[in-house]
Amino acid sequence: MRILIVRLSALGDIVHALPVLTAIKNAKPEAQVDWLVEENYAAILALESGLNRRVIVRARSVSETPEAITFTGGGGYLRAARYLRAQQYDVALDLQGLLKSAVWARVSGARRVVGFDRAHLREELAASFYSESVVPDGSGHVMRKNLSILSALQIAPPAAELRLQPVATPEMVKAIQTAGGSNGYIVINPGAAWPNKCWPPDRFGVVANALRDRTGLHSLVTWGPQERALAEAVSQSSGGAATPAPATSVSDLAALMQSAALAISGDTGPLHIAAAVGTPIVGLFGPTRPERNGPWEPRDEVISRSETCVCHHKRQCLRGAPCINEITADEVISAAERRLRSGRP
Repeated sequence: MRILIVRLSALGDIVHALPVLTAIKNAKPEAQVDWLVEENYAAILALESGLNRRVIVRARSVSETPEAITFTGGGGYLRAARYLRAQQYDVALDLQGLLKSAVWARVSGARRVVGFDRAHLREELAASFYSESVVPDGSGHVMRKNLSILSALQIAPPAAELRLQPVATPEMVKAIQTAGGSNGYIVINPGAAWPNKCWPPDRFGVVANALRDRTGLHSLVTWGPQERALAEAVSQSSGGAATPAPATSVSDLAALMQSAALAISGDTGPLHIAAAVGTPIVGLFGPTRPERNGPWEPRDEVISRSETCVCHHKRQCLRGAPCINEITADEVISAAERRLRSGRP
């Protein structure tokens, strides 16, 4: 059986879709599964075992290896479509529910094109491109919704399972050892793509300072493109308790999280990577609901203001004062101490 999974973006959403791949390989180990993804988010798939090939669009260059093939430029879309059709997929599973992802699933030429029913799509028109639809389990975490699509393959949706296998560069190994190594350290991730998902950097600094005094653990501050100044602001307000981490690839970030005693972050890709590799978490939520998008380990701590938010799933705050700012440093410090006491999975 040849299967194409379509989930083009974004980092956290792809992490939440990965249990579908694991479940397919557990139930049908002989199946060959490819994944259609945009280049900005393709690196996380390289850490997951069981994938046959990444088919990467919107790439910066053209390349082909046994693990991945990339397509670039406007003509790249046509070449990608021809490549997909040549694979003769039995099934294409659209886990994104957008018009563009549904079109890609149909263009793949798969005999069956499966997505969620119209009522559970972000863009209802996407349903027009499916040959079959599934009514998902929308009662809890978004991973449960994603796993619901397995019913189209006669696979009973299992508990979520991920198999990320990160490998750290020598520079990251050195940073981990300097921060505390096996004695433990904390990862603080202050950035996010949405401004209203970001907690103030000076409060992260206060938290790092208090946790260093109470636990002896140093903090490393992660940062992405255009976020170095944010990491430095956390460090400067921490009294020396936190330092910026080295620049990280996705694999480096996952390795850094995997070895950490604790990760503190808002609702963004690094938080979900931390959850995927089993890191104890304190998650800070404002415009998104943690019961749908948050960590899934029962011992993880979540501090949320989503119940008072007036801009759910909007990138900008509608009242000029993001509700996540109502979370106090004392709340986060207490949650971090509880989570450190409760241990790793």
